[in-house]
Amino acid sequence: MKHAGATALDRLEPLIAGIRVLPGLKEKSRGVFYRGGKAFLHFHEDPKGLFADVRLAGADFERFRAETEGEREEFLALVSRNLT
Repeated sequence: MKHAGATALDRLEPLIAGIRVLPGLKEKSRGVFYRGGKAFLHFHEDPKGLFADVRLAGADFERFRAETEGEREEFLALVSRNLT
């Protein structure tokens, strides 16, 4: 699964904009966020759709589907809850 390119990130822009306003995150490059100097969240694309990888509670990334608007809204809420 490859990292999301410019076209995929364009599709994810409303979600990315929502992530940008969350406290404690720094966007190192478009769609790649760090928390406390450590990679925290990034996006992938493959034939099955768009996905987000995020470190929530553990040391490993967890993958979430981010293809539909509903999935993106749920993902943003999940990330927001885990930052507070």
